[in-house]
Amino acid sequence: MPDDSLRARIDTSKPHSARFWNYFVGGKDNYEVDREIGDQIKSIFPGLADVAVTSRRFLGRAVRYLAGEQGVRQFLDVGTGLPTADNTHEVAQRVAPDARIVYVDNDPIVLAHANALLTSTPEGRTAYLDADLYDPEAVLEAAAGTLDLSRPVGLMILNTLGHVAEYERARELVRRLMAGLPAGSHLVISDSTATSEGMIAASEAYNASGAVPYYVRPVAEIAGFFDGLELVEPGVVRVPEWRPGPSEGGHGRAGAVDAYCGVGRKPA
Repeated sequence: MPDDSLRARIDTSKPHSARFWNYFVGGKDNYEVDREIGDQIKSIFPGLADVAVTSRRFLGRAVRYLAGEQGVRQFLDVGTGLPTADNTHEVAQRVAPDARIVYVDNDPIVLAHANALLTSTPEGRTAYLDADLYDPEAVLEAAAGTLDLSRPVGLMILNTLGHVAEYERARELVRRLMAGLPAGSHLVISDSTATSEGMIAASEAYNASGAVPYYVRPVAEIAGFFDGLELVEPGVVRVPEWRPGPSEGGHGRAGAVDAYCGVGRKPA
């Protein structure tokens, strides 16, 4: 349970992005105010539920690719959100038990659940940082207590950059984080996109609710986060279409979700 000082930082009078997302993926760590805006948005744009579920599946595929095919043994997950099934460390350590994972968030509701993210295999390690995306150098300095930043790192920033209102500022934050990681590191991004009237309307309704706003962007701006990196095939695509497994066809309704993703490698 959170202590009194942490509990005092948790605002249950307004919707909250981590709790809202938790509601959409079927979790129980949310409040009535989150469910109310969630149900309102479902009535406006039912497809947002597909975005939540398929984005989570993308996380699993990307981590398995990095750990299994690229030999990455370190992950920095910025904008962690609330723990659900198959968190980054669980996926990575199933492939590579010696993997090390650092989670980063500065949100009190996420911090209150951080212990759920701190389990680990005996060979590996997990850590949680109460740190801020807007201070990339401090994030990297603190992460160096767990990760060896002279070796490749998988930088995960999933469904988080939409909270940065100014696109150029979001690009700069990504650039500064990648600048502190060595060649062979990978950037993994997914975010909701302004690719349908329904998603745009859902974003506007969410932002009008009093929650911290989340801005959906054109696909070209998602691609811009990977400037200077070597994009892994199939490039920047809708989240179900990034290397789907045998049971994930990437077609039909799920294939049309309004969220794009990509994985890029930092060259030598």
